[in-house]
Amino acid sequence: MTQRVDLATVMDRLAIDDLITGYAAAVDDADWTGYRALFTPDGRADYRGSGGIEGPAAEVADWLAETLTLFPVRQHLIVNRRVLFREAGGYQESGDGADIRADYVNPMRFATGEDFVCGGRYAFAALRTGDGWRLSSVVVEERWRRL
Repeated sequence: MTQRVDLATVMDRLAIDDLITGYAAAVDDADWTGYRALFTPDGRADYRGSGGIEGPAAEVADWLAETLTLFPVRQHLIVNRRVLFREAGGYQESGDGADIRADYVNPMRFATGEDFVCGGRYAFAALRTGDGWRLSSVVVEERWRRL
């Protein structure tokens, strides 16, 4: 592998990290325009693993905007990010697609003042586009929750 490929891979990893961080910030800040902009035009989100819906990212953003009013305070902590780049032939050290697995802890507060915390794993798929890396899908797998 050449230094040029190494540098490109590092830059891609940083861009993907920024994309995932942007996802968390958009949800936490109720920035639904920003949320939609993180996705490819045909991007999808699947929140069924946490009791939600699945569908086109724009429709899911509308659902999130309504549902998350129950939690005026929320904060995503997304950790343990694992990025696997892919091309048509399979996984490799760089490429125009990536599968990202990341764990999350999500403390929130109900409007009533009660605290709620859940955790689990995200499965993100990202594609390199003319506008940079964008999410083609997000799947949420909630593993635990408590009041």
